Amino acid sequence: KKDSKKDFKKEPKKEFVKENKTETASAVTAAAPVYEEKKELHVAVVTEATQKICEKFLQEVLQAMGMGEVTIVSSIDEEGALAIEMSGDNMGILIGKRGQTLDSLQYLTNQERTRRGGDKAGGGYVRVKLDTEDYRKRRKQTLENLAKNIAYKVKRSRKPISLEPMNPYERRIIHSALQADDRVSTHSEGEEPYRRVVVTPNRR
Repeated sequence: KKDSKKDFKKEPKKEFVKENKTETASAVTAAAPVYEEKKELHVAVVTEATQKICEKFLQEVLQAMGMGEVTIVSSIDEEGALAIEMSGDNMGILIGKRGQTLDSLQYLTNQERTRRGGDKAGGGYVRVKLDTEDYRKRRKQTLENLAKNIAYKVKRSRKPISLEPMNPYERRIIHSALQADDRVSTHSEGEEPYRRVVVTPNRR
């Protein structure tokens, strides 16, 4: 569902996702702003060379961060992306606040893959996804629950509600969660990295 732009006279109410605080690796997060990814026309088959490039890069970064022994396991997911799972002690540091450190590390890994010719090896675009302690699944469930709660408030108040800024992946989860609800609609406003989802009531 594409983002659209609408103007409102009143400033929408802002809602924030409450989560437990985790340690952050600020140097990694600051080095890699996560912006909207461009749609690629061709997704390449992930090669062994690409896997080795990404795994080696992650091992070097994690060692530089002083993470100790971290197990890295890579596989190809249902979307054809290179899914890398990391496990070890103190993984909360790699996740960071609302997954910001994990997103930044994923961005840097994708950049390294491109710099080292990972895309060329497969003849197209290869997307790398990082996860640890099943964070992506847990975050998805949190956002889906948030979307339903916000939709309920919007339907009761008949006023739009603006969520906190989210990355493209998380905004898509909100849009998707409310796509079947014919009493509300969603769109995104603002520029990265402050782009946010706004939920509005539909006219009846």
